[in-house]
Amino acid sequence: MQVGIITVSDRASEGVYEDLGGPALKKAAEGYGWSVLAEAIVPDDLSRIQETIQSFSSQGCGLILTTGGTGIAERDLTPEAVRGIMRVEIPGFGEVMRMKSLELTPNAILSRSLAAVVDRSLVIALPGKPQGAVDCLGFVLGAIPHSVKLAQRLPTSC
Repeated sequence: MQVGIITVSDRASEGVYEDLGGPALKKAAEGYGWSVLAEAIVPDDLSRIQETIQSFSSQGCGLILTTGGTGIAERDLTPEAVRGIMRVEIPGFGEVMRMKSLELTPNAILSRSLAAVVDRSLVIALPGKPQGAVDCLGFVLGAIPHSVKLAQRLPTSC
């Protein structure tokens, strides 16, 4: 599976601090046997997030993981960016990520993590904290291969 990873962060994109979320997701993705085709760090900017997702999709990333911008702070725009270009949202992903995360932290209720199909890619918007992003990816891991096949309009066994 070809994967793109996007870190959404004003401060990381400006070099104010080191991006830890993107590398944590890359390590997890490679651990699942996936190939990371593209990586980017973008600011919390609606059009930049959308452009990067669409670029990664056109490059052949069947799965695009974003980390950051899913909370309720004023600059958290990732869900709005994804919803603005999606074909369809897949609510179950966000529901499972929040439900399982609530077992780890009460603040999970503030998460607006989601999944959607954009162009021919499954996009999963994950939390910005590295461990939270990796945990949430693991919570929905079982549904990813089939979802990517459907997004890419490939034959499925179901």
